[in-house]
Amino acid sequence: MRLRPHLFVEHDRVVAERHPAAEEDVHFSRDLVAAVLEDLTRPGDRVLDPFAGFGTTLHVAEAMGRSAVGVELLPERCAAAAEAAPGSVVVQGGARHLSQLVEGPFDLVLTSPPYMARDDGPEDPLSGYTGSSSYERYLAELRDILAQCLELLTPDGHLVVNVANIDSGARFTPLAWDVGRVLNEVGRLIQDVFVCWDRPWHDLAGDYLLVARRVAPAADFRGLPME
Repeated sequence: MRLRPHLFVEHDRVVAERHPAAEEDVHFSRDLVAAVLEDLTRPGDRVLDPFAGFGTTLHVAEAMGRSAVGVELLPERCAAAAEAAPGSVVVQGGARHLSQLVEGPFDLVLTSPPYMARDDGPEDPLSGYTGSSSYERYLAELRDILAQCLELLTPDGHLVVNVANIDSGARFTPLAWDVGRVLNEVGRLIQDVFVCWDRPWHDLAGDYLLVARRVAPAADFRGLPME
């Protein structure tokens, strides 16, 4: 299974479907989720979103006959996700403790983590923008979360991360490329799929789906005949 090489997303369609309580920079598209589910899963497969937000992944997965589980830190977003996908499981908690909150295996982990740019303030995206962090710490902690996601996959499962580079005008942050680098350190990056918007979206410089799989264990050649 492979994801299609390009995905096209309409700005106004995403705005229209966005939850009323969502910030204006929330841009995770239902059409994007549907395309990933269509290409990488089958009906009945288990899908996990460790940053469930307002339940976009869960809503689409449920509508397409998949079994969905979401983890979300903020209680008000948990309530919104549960309302959007009443047949799915929503767990309140931080993704840093993912392996303690859910039980695998999953056929697909699909998510869009909260973003951080190098010139952002010290607020920690992984703690609901409370507490303090740095860009380097953010990447290190996201690396650990992605490693947990990979460990929760079936042997043939996929991890898909929607992430964008950020151009604030004053500074360019290669967030997508940095996340791809740390993802390839803990798994095997197999695709980068460009998300094509019909019009610019805030400070996004390039929007991607990064597709990874678990690293296969080294083959055991003991007992094989020597050539």
